[in-house]
Amino acid sequence: MRAGVTRAAALTLVVAAVGLLPWLSGRDPALTVLRARSAEQEATAEALAAIRADLGLDAGALALLGRWASALIRGDLGTSWVSGTDVLPSVVAGLQVSLGLMGAAFAVALPVAAALVAPVLVRGRGTSGAVAAMLAAVPEFLLATLLLIVGGVWLGWFPTAGWHGPAHLVLPAMALGVPAGGLLGRLVADALPAVLDERWVELWRGAGVSPARVAAAALRRVLPPLVPQFGMVVVGLTGGAVAVETIFAVPGIGRTALGAAKSQDLPLLQGAVLALLVLGLAVGALAALVRRRLLGPGLRDAGLTLPAPRPVRVGPAVPLVLAAGLLVLIGWGLLRDPYTVDTAARLAPPDLAHPLGTDGLGRDVLARLGHGAAATVGTAAAVCALSFALAMVLGFAPSIAVGTSDIANALPPVIVGILVAAAAGPGTGGAALAVALISWPALAAHAAALVQEVRASGFLLAQRAIGAGPGWVLVRHVLPSVAGPVARHAVLRLPGIALALASLGFLGLGAQPPAPEWGLLLDESRAYVERAPWAALAPALALAALAALAVSLAAYTSYVTSASYSSSASRSPVRRRTRKAADAH
Repeated sequence: MRAGVTRAAALTLVVAAVGLLPWLSGRDPALTVLRARSAEQEATAEALAAIRADLGLDAGALALLGRWASALIRGDLGTSWVSGTDVLPSVVAGLQVSLGLMGAAFAVALPVAAALVAPVLVRGRGTSGAVAAMLAAVPEFLLATLLLIVGGVWLGWFPTAGWHGPAHLVLPAMALGVPAGGLLGRLVADALPAVLDERWVELWRGAGVSPARVAAAALRRVLPPLVPQFGMVVVGLTGGAVAVETIFAVPGIGRTALGAAKSQDLPLLQGAVLALLVLGLAVGALAALVRRRLLGPGLRDAGLTLPAPRPVRVGPAVPLVLAAGLLVLIGWGLLRDPYTVDTAARLAPPDLAHPLGTDGLGRDVLARLGHGAAATVGTAAAVCALSFALAMVLGFAPSIAVGTSDIANALPPVIVGILVAAAAGPGTGGAALAVALISWPALAAHAAALVQEVRASGFLLAQRAIGAGPGWVLVRHVLPSVAGPVARHAVLRLPGIALALASLGFLGLGAQPPAPEWGLLLDESRAYVERAPWAALAPALALAALAALAVSLAAYTSYVTSASYSSSASRSPVRRRTRKAADAH
């Protein structure tokens, strides 16, 4: 009940923030409208006052929010400040394009997922877990850029921009569908081996049931608990579509929202963000309905859980090699000047003087990569530390942690970045705030689960029985048992947070020129990708290495943790503290 109230409160807060964008913005809305209507007109006090009166901006924040909410109930999204047309038709048109793109992306994702799941159904064990993890970790904007360079520029197989026919759909659908298919395949392939080891599978096979029927039953056993995760894949598509639509000039709802944020067309931005939010919530509700139908009336109330997936065996060599390679690249780049402009060396190919070539202003790409990595990783570390601190505080309020986590999952980082950029303007601080706003709920939910587990353990009852005070129990047992796992979780999210910051920089919502930020470098190189593809490939490959490091590090940590727990149950932190408490008393 409390979690439901928290979800409703968080959703209300998000909708209110969208409605108050004209007041939360750091710019004068009247001045924005004046510039959109007539760039040459002088911004006098009388002209600005007339615009405020015309738009009702002088009525106050609460009156503005109430008027916007009442119009929203009637289906009126307002009038664009830039074009002067109704917002609703633009939002509907963009949403139709985005839904078509998402449908095409799922048409790509399903064969990819099936190819990853098929070996598990045939052999009973997966051999493509690392491949699935890599595909799932590749950011959509990075894959879209690589497809643009290879499939559109080098090979010339498909058009690189526009929305005029099936051929224009291929590259955007692949950019969205391949990571989604990798994630779907990984979810199913990780869960299937444990299901195939269950007793009923052995009995069916002994009774002569065909392998096809066993595989179909195993898939039906796996799908209900995973359906909510499938819904989150769709929500992730809405966030990834913003970058993909921007790269390929697709007139979808994501590109509409980004353009409205940059032009400060706040009514159009409000309508686009609401459409994306409603889409995410609708997908979540649909996933819950599908899950109930798959479970049937017998298991609907009890639910159904899956056995713990088997960890993929990963040695330390892969993350160490990737980390060492990135450190060498960063260190080498830090020894160079990233701001020196040499117009005579514009778009120079890689050579001894410039090992990774130069950009459109003749600046050394290696130097900009090195300095950009230092800034991006430093910002990501600060976001991780802030998220960890909030998680440790809110972990003791499970209803708040779980409720806000559900709403945060429905808001991809790009959408939050658009809202923050509209309110505070683009910049490194705004991008860090946007990523932090959706990073801490997952950690807080993890902390809340650990707190409940530790509080329910038997050794704490023994501690209280022998007279230990609440402060002693909290400081000596609860906090140490929770802080370690949550801290490791936060560290594992560091590469992903860095990639999220890079995606915001790529869209122009993060670091601004001439800052050497990886996402910004990739965006700047798109203007001359046909003449100098190496300028785009360098940051693209660096981001790919960062994604691979995130996957391999998470897989290695999961494998080591699982191995240590399976080798001896006494290695559990709770049981270690139980023995220490018994020895002390």
